[in-house]
Amino acid sequence: MSGKRGNARVAPRQGKSGLPWPKLPRGRAAWLKDHRRVARESIASVNARIGTTFLVWLLIGIALALPSGLYLLRVNLDAVTADWQGRPGLTVYFQPGVEQTDIDVLSERLSQHHAISEVDVISPEAALEEFKALSGIDDALALLDDNPLPAALRGRLAAEAQASDLELAAALARSAVGVDDVVIERTWLARLAAISSVVDRLGLALALLFGLGAVLVTATSVRLAIENQLDELRVLKLVGASNAFMRRPFLYVGGLYGLGGALLAAMLISALLLTLEGPLARLVGSYGERLALVGFDPAFLGGLLLLGAGLGISGALVATRARLSNLDIVQ
Repeated sequence: MSGKRGNARVAPRQGKSGLPWPKLPRGRAAWLKDHRRVARESIASVNARIGTTFLVWLLIGIALALPSGLYLLRVNLDAVTADWQGRPGLTVYFQPGVEQTDIDVLSERLSQHHAISEVDVISPEAALEEFKALSGIDDALALLDDNPLPAALRGRLAAEAQASDLELAAALARSAVGVDDVVIERTWLARLAAISSVVDRLGLALALLFGLGAVLVTATSVRLAIENQLDELRVLKLVGASNAFMRRPFLYVGGLYGLGGALLAAMLISALLLTLEGPLARLVGSYGERLALVGFDPAFLGGLLLLGAGLGISGALVATRARLSNLDIVQ
């Protein structure tokens, strides 16, 4: 009996499924648990290399701050010009001695025109006072026996109207009785349109260039992290781990790089706005307007964070796809 006891073998402990190892949990709960684990490990990995991480954040932050700043510039430019009191328009100069009824008729017709939002009638006396205030030659003008300035009429372009609509309003004014000349004032409109076009194109070009730069910076950083863990990755590959499983931690690292860069970009933009707010307020105030910076709101910050995370994950995908596909090659 002792011999039989000595030759007896201990059966391995079996799980409920009959297998010699416990069955791993499957389903969404296990998937979420694994993602939480990978996220914690990725945060610890990023914190362990805080010096390198901050450098990557700085590079991505600068790359995101420039096009984002141009976007805010365009938004504020549109906001300022929407209520701009110096909008272009036209000025109608009447012939000397024109009847007041003719002036009133043209003023009424222009007021009903869709391209004109406001009409101001300037009498010869008011025109002379304005000229005195602007020229500074009151003494010389006082020597004149008669007022040489004619009556005038100013029509301001409506906010939704286009520059071409001014031509139609000007043609209407030229056909009126007693009109001597019509001057179209569209300098500001042309300049603002040109500035907006330049800002749009420059912002698009910088967004593409610096977005590509952010992807390359993240890809390089993730590639270095992959090279530091090649032995571990080869072991995982040997035991049957999929590329998606091995890629997951690096995607989290890339996303953290992008999020940190986006936060740094938001801080850079905020500091720039605080620096420029005073001079811009004085500049806009000189034209009788009040500066109210818009666009830097939670929606903008959320979009910036999503953009940064997307660029970071894209860079990680580039790095992992290129390296993990050749993981079996011993270098």
